[in-house]
Amino acid sequence: MLGLASREWEQEAPSPRPRHQAPEGTASGQSLSAPIDPEFFVCHLRSVMPGHYKAANLLGSRHALDSVTRHVQLLDRLQQNAGGHARDELLTIGARTAEFLGWLNQDLGDFDQALYWSDRAMEWAQETGDDVMAAYVLFRKSNQATARRNAQQAVSLARAAQRSAGATPRIRALAAQQEAQGHALMGNQRFAQTKFDEAHERADTPDDSHADDALDLAYCTPTYIEMQRANCLIELGDPHTAVGMFEAELRVLPPIYRNDQGVYLSRLARAYAISGEPEQAAAAADRALSIAIDTESARAMSELSAAGKALQRWSAVPEVATFTGRLTLMSSKEPSRPLMI
Repeated sequence: MLGLASREWEQEAPSPRPRHQAPEGTASGQSLSAPIDPEFFVCHLRSVMPGHYKAANLLGSRHALDSVTRHVQLLDRLQQNAGGHARDELLTIGARTAEFLGWLNQDLGDFDQALYWSDRAMEWAQETGDDVMAAYVLFRKSNQATARRNAQQAVSLARAAQRSAGATPRIRALAAQQEAQGHALMGNQRFAQTKFDEAHERADTPDDSHADDALDLAYCTPTYIEMQRANCLIELGDPHTAVGMFEAELRVLPPIYRNDQGVYLSRLARAYAISGEPEQAAAAADRALSIAIDTESARAMSELSAAGKALQRWSAVPEVATFTGRLTLMSSKEPSRPLMI
């Protein structure tokens, strides 16, 4: 302190190392972590995708959204610096993961993100020559067109999927029923029923051509096809038949598809309401609402809103009033937004 010369027994205190100084032998700012091996990451994604499918089916899309989003973000970064076989493998699993991310966003009501990730999946599938995935994305884009009630686009995209060289029997079944839905939106019952019959036959045929756990086609069953047919029968003016089909198929629907169960019960409620059976409609709608609250499915809430409108003329029925009150309460709450990218 006084500027005196240091004594021989005194030692100079070592200067402290800067907090963020790189250890010896490393360049300043250089990451110490090794980059993720692309092939290892591809294997990891293939192993976890079935779990993501199950979580979305049973618990709702929100339970898989964050993890799948982060996987796609990392995958996108990795493929930009990879080459050769490793990049092809990244894009192949990337197309499947991006398509699923599009579906999750669609189920949660974010169509902008759904369309973006479906387009990205198609881009990656075409880049690697993955004809199976390209055919599946065409089917999914037809589904998106149906959700927007664009019947002509739904039919043309479904036909493109069926023409695709990579379309497996199950993908052809999915695309055929999607074409049927487009015809039903246009009021063409004969064409719709013909395509539903074709789809049912294809879905009922054993299909050993697909052995990729990273692309979930297990839901394509005769039950799935008949659920879609029943919904179209409401559009085509036959709600009584639709009620019987929904009731029969809901009894055999595997419990893992709880998210879809909320959607199907909502449609059953609407069919009952249009058929003039308000008590049964309210009972089905109330069950659907309980599931929709858990799964946060925008699809189910949209169908419940349609059922609620069909029940308006029976607002004095106690069961209807109870359901309407619950639906109004849930609809008034601000929905949480999906994770944006």
